[in-house]
Amino acid sequence: MAQAAAQLNPETFSCSLCLDLLKDPVTTSCGHSYCRKCLQDHWDAEEKKRVYSCPQCRRTFKWRPVLEKNTLLAALVETLEKTGLQDAPADHCYAGAGDVACDVCTGRKLKALKSCLVCRASFCDSHLQPHRDAAPLQRHKLVEPSQQFQENICPRHDELMKIFCRTDQKIICYLCSVEEHHGHHMVAAAAERSERQRELKDTRQKIQQKIQDTEEDLKVLQKELKSINGSADKAVKDSEKIFTQMIRLLERRRSEVQQQVRSTQGAAVSRVKELQKKLEQEMMELKRRDGELEKISHTLDHSQFLHRFSSLPALSPSPDSSSLEIRPRRYFEDVAAAVTKLRDEIQQVLMETQTNISWTVSNVDVLLPEPQPRSRKNFLRYACQITLDPNTANDWLLLSEENRKVTGMKEARSYGDHPDRFTDLEQILSREGLTGRCYWEVKLRGWVSVAVTYRNISRAGRSEESCFGLNKRSWSLDCSSGGCLFHHNNIRTDVSGSRLSRVGVYLDHRAGLLSFYSISGSMKLLHRVQTSFTQPLHLGFCVYPDSSVELKV
Repeated sequence: MAQAAAQLNPETFSCSLCLDLLKDPVTTSCGHSYCRKCLQDHWDAEEKKRVYSCPQCRRTFKWRPVLEKNTLLAALVETLEKTGLQDAPADHCYAGAGDVACDVCTGRKLKALKSCLVCRASFCDSHLQPHRDAAPLQRHKLVEPSQQFQENICPRHDELMKIFCRTDQKIICYLCSVEEHHGHHMVAAAAERSERQRELKDTRQKIQQKIQDTEEDLKVLQKELKSINGSADKAVKDSEKIFTQMIRLLERRRSEVQQQVRSTQGAAVSRVKELQKKLEQEMMELKRRDGELEKISHTLDHSQFLHRFSSLPALSPSPDSSSLEIRPRRYFEDVAAAVTKLRDEIQQVLMETQTNISWTVSNVDVLLPEPQPRSRKNFLRYACQITLDPNTANDWLLLSEENRKVTGMKEARSYGDHPDRFTDLEQILSREGLTGRCYWEVKLRGWVSVAVTYRNISRAGRSEESCFGLNKRSWSLDCSSGGCLFHHNNIRTDVSGSRLSRVGVYLDHRAGLLSFYSISGSMKLLHRVQTSFTQPLHLGFCVYPDSSVELKV
């Protein structure tokens, strides 16, 4: 029996549910055998339907059958395990989903080890043996097995495609090359593969380098993310501490005002009550004296009347009634007015500082720095549309070209009063506040100053606080026929270069970079400033008589 079992195929004794040798085999009334546990699990899953079926033939049973062990089959399986299992292929050698199966195997197929381009078939290790032993088959081309193996066969001629047509950029068979690709540039698929392999290698090197660069960028971004979160947490913590201090300061001031009012109130009330007590005592004394006088007035004896009246003591002096005259009085009403004034002043300060705080928060640089532009083409990527603000124009300036050109006049105009207007200097500002990266160009004629400044520069008089370049709030390039000068905080810097007709200005607000260029065919750097800007900047012009400046970009 052991010899017979060794000649049997192990698949005959396999469970169709687990695909392994039967364990504790049971047989249904329809004749199919399974592992007891596999069949019980299958019927447990069908329990809700109250229908039990054979997994192979789908025969149904009204009641769940009682499973009895198939002793004969169990004995055969036990013998097979002892004698023939070592010759059976391991389960992992069978072809599964996604594997290439042997084309020769019958029944349950094994995984293919190689594919033959001549035989156009795939073979497992056992069925590949003839290709190893037979001399004619040893010349066949064996390749790694692939699901797309049949794609190498020409669908029209059923021939192996080994030629690559570079004209049509497709792989073809030799019959296609004769019939359809005559005169085309064709090479062997292997030759084309070698060339494409080199391209693939170069491409991979570029990709791998890109991967390395990207990994470095990711590390930088991770570090940037950590810095952003840490900085934000610290800013929230510090600002919370400062606001708490301000709240405590206000609460302390509130308590001091309350204590001062109550102290003043107590002193005033004490004085009033003291005077009130004296007046009440005096009134009681007067009433008593009035009672005595009334009694004396009823005395009939003249001698007795005179004697008693003369013996009365004189009245003590009383306070001047005019000091207690009734009139409107203001006691602590002015305190509320003073506190209201303080509140309004604090509110005004908060509104002014909130603008700067909000701007500072919204302009936090959370991006990696971009390279600075080097050519005019790159500068023009940051070109911004700027218009001049008529409300800031001095009366000696004339606006035109849709508020993009300003000319210095010899006669004053009348623009009307406005708090933003420069009263004495021939200056004007842009409407827009500039942040981020900005670039603009201006056309010059005569004596002109091209400047950037904070909005809060002084507008009145001819002092240094209102003149571009003579204070900390502004930066100015002064251009005339004699050359150029740069001014900031009343410090002058000579700028090399002849008379200019066109100037480019580049601002990188976050980087604190301000650059002036001469535009004449090519760009030439005139002057560069590296600082730290704390507010949005506005473009400014100072234009002298018979001079003009116009925004061109």
